[in-house]
Amino acid sequence: MALLARDLLAQDSVQGTLDEIAASAVKLIEGCDAAGILAVSKGRAVTLSVCGDMVEESDRLQGELGEGPCFDAARRVDGERLFRIADMSRPQPSWPRFSQKARDLGIGSMTGVLLYTDLQDFGALNLYARRPGAFGKDIESAGWLLASHAAVALASARTVEQLEHALETRHAIGEAMGILMERHRLSQDEAFDVLRRLSQEHNIKLRDVAGYVRADSPAQD
Repeated sequence: MALLARDLLAQDSVQGTLDEIAASAVKLIEGCDAAGILAVSKGRAVTLSVCGDMVEESDRLQGELGEGPCFDAARRVDGERLFRIADMSRPQPSWPRFSQKARDLGIGSMTGVLLYTDLQDFGALNLYARRPGAFGKDIESAGWLLASHAAVALASARTVEQLEHALETRHAIGEAMGILMERHRLSQDEAFDVLRRLSQEHNIKLRDVAGYVRADSPAQD
């Protein structure tokens, strides 16, 4: 746990910290097949970090349906910040539409910790397993530690929209790098250097350079 805390503190951005938290959950928590950090801002679900499959679709479904364990936990008045679904194959009367679609995604069990709540807005660290009964009380300490770091990281970011924008920028740059690597047989570092050099020479943002590269690619047509 001390080594994990040190690794998280060593990250140079909020997004890097969130990504490391999601990856650490899968790596450290027994039975965890996927993990993600979900934020709801102004009623809109935003996936801030993902490690493994199931996560983005689960977040999208909860936001689209307006129901699910994250939404349910955020609406509780008893202050309980942790939820656990031991067996997703059993009926879940609190959110029947989500539970059916979650089973279709291959989710067997799920647990999560609320990071914060603010009126209709909230954030949560969610852990997923393909098999039922994967998460017991013994994982709560690790879950709380990871969630605490995520909450601190989010508190240092001004808005969820900024984090979402940063994530979209990173995806755009990654796609542009992939195009350059394939087209010109460059390494990852060489492709990034090309983007950075073009950004500096033409005095335009790196994201805009990436956008031009993607727009010029036949794969984007």
